[in-house]
Amino acid sequence: MLIGMTDAQTMIDSLVSALPQAAVVVDTASDRVAGWNEAAAKLLTGQSEAPGDIRFSGLLGPSLPRFVVFMEEVDHRGESWTRDVGLTSLEGQTVRCEIRARPLPDHPGLVLLVLTDLTAFERRTAMVETAKMHRAGLSEWKRAERFFAELERENQLILNAAGEGIYGVNAEGKTTFVNRAAREMLGWTGEDLLGRNIHAIIHHHHLNGDVYPAHQCKIYQSFRFEKINRVDDEVFWRKDGKPIRVEYVSTPIYDQQVLVGAVVIFRDITERKENERKLHEALQEVALLRDQLEQENAYLQEAITSERAHHDIVGSSPAVKQIRTRIDLVAPTDATVLITGETGTGKALVANAIHKASARSRRAMITFKCGAVSPDDIEAELFGQVRGAFPGSTRDKPGKLELAHGGTLFLDDISELPLETQGRLLQTLQTGTVTRLGDTRAKALDLHVIAAMNDTPDRAVKSGKLREDLLFFLNVFPISCAPLRERLEDIPVLASHLLGITCRRLNLAQPTITERAVQQMMDYRWPGNVRELRNVLERAAIVSGGGKIILELGLAQSGTNSDGAPIRTEAEMDRMIRDNLIACLRETGGKVSGPGGAAELLGVRPTTLYSRINRFGIEESDWRVGALSTT
Repeated sequence: MLIGMTDAQTMIDSLVSALPQAAVVVDTASDRVAGWNEAAAKLLTGQSEAPGDIRFSGLLGPSLPRFVVFMEEVDHRGESWTRDVGLTSLEGQTVRCEIRARPLPDHPGLVLLVLTDLTAFERRTAMVETAKMHRAGLSEWKRAERFFAELERENQLILNAAGEGIYGVNAEGKTTFVNRAAREMLGWTGEDLLGRNIHAIIHHHHLNGDVYPAHQCKIYQSFRFEKINRVDDEVFWRKDGKPIRVEYVSTPIYDQQVLVGAVVIFRDITERKENERKLHEALQEVALLRDQLEQENAYLQEAITSERAHHDIVGSSPAVKQIRTRIDLVAPTDATVLITGETGTGKALVANAIHKASARSRRAMITFKCGAVSPDDIEAELFGQVRGAFPGSTRDKPGKLELAHGGTLFLDDISELPLETQGRLLQTLQTGTVTRLGDTRAKALDLHVIAAMNDTPDRAVKSGKLREDLLFFLNVFPISCAPLRERLEDIPVLASHLLGITCRRLNLAQPTITERAVQQMMDYRWPGNVRELRNVLERAAIVSGGGKIILELGLAQSGTNSDGAPIRTEAEMDRMIRDNLIACLRETGGKVSGPGGAAELLGVRPTTLYSRINRFGIEESDWRVGALSTT
């Protein structure tokens, strides 16, 4: 006994001594044996007297982790028993025993362990059964044998007739029976599974490869914590190493109110899960196609309402005839087209005519204005995005390249693209695949590419606005749009055509175009080309009131202007526009968008102003107070 007993120690010694079975009181806080009786001493030491102060963990050996788990169960339930914890005597011998445990009331940390020597218990049980059989006689024994054999056969017939897989486990997690459906689904034989830890054989890993510890298993919890668990998506592992998706119900089994194990009923849902996956992917594809069709429809509606969809290329000058000829040549092919010309010369009209005359005309022509999108958004707009690709991207969105698949992509103002974006665009067009921002999957592209820009190709490359390798790719079939001042003979028929469209759209009476008006238009230099002519005619249709046409031409009127204003060259007009932009930026301190910004002062959209700033190469040093203009 321990030296220096207290009253509590005396109580503990009296308690364990009064018990007929081997009993030990363990202080779990200090890992000390607080007391044990003679039977426990003989079982664990081979001597009638208990040794001095020892650590209880020294008697556990490799069973220490299982004992810790057992103590947690005791603490949770108030009492429990186990045969899963083996003890090792002080002589090093393994002691098989059943441990029943219960905390001592009013003594925190003290746990009473009652030990049953399983070897001796099984020996006594065998002796009792033998004596009973001898007393019952041979005939009774045979009758019992037949009864249980018949009962087992009937049970096996019922279990094997079930379509679901069924297997049982005892309180140690060892397999007690497996029906035919379970064997067929899992590929294991009864010999492979019976009497073995079935969790370690068929339930050891999750589908993603992570280890599945037994104490986390819902089946394990059924016979540990007496719970019925229903699980609708886990995996069992076949003998060939392949997983099958299963749903199962795990139910505790009792023998005379004693928990002895659990029965598991499961079914293979691999095919159902695969069908659900395919359906989910199909719905995602439908959603993507719906979004793409909605985007295409929006572009188609925009094209229909655009004025360029309501008129063809008008004119009889050699320049217009040459453009028509080149359109006829390239439209039946998928050759890449590069259209050049000043602002307002009808580059978009030429692109639309090529598309309409091509085999792709049943699809919408997707237009991407390279200079009308902010640098932060340009790649998402062009290449598309997936949800979460960057802050603010809350949904998947196809880019213009994807929307144009099977049709025509018109890249307007191609030289306004950032150089790094030009590089990615070139790779996309060369490989014929596109990858959305934030995605790793490339999608095939089938495009007819038409590009346009205001600069000449050589000037765009030399100024660093266009990559030379991208120019080589795009400039397969060049088309040049002549400015209106170089095809003055087209002005009369073009003016009549545009005026008719404008009056029908505005529901106005069409004014008469006089010879004097025609001469005025022929004498004007038209720095804004056809676009400026259209705007002038729209103003004229409004102010003329259906009589003779009244033209209000700009400052660049010819020498017949009554105000005597000088004729401006195109370079002078560009310089005036640039100086005006710089003055406006200086007034707003460089602020472009928002209230009080330069875009608001000029009455234009911020994206338009950004495009003009890029076009004229305006930098911060140009508009800073005190800076001198470089033009």
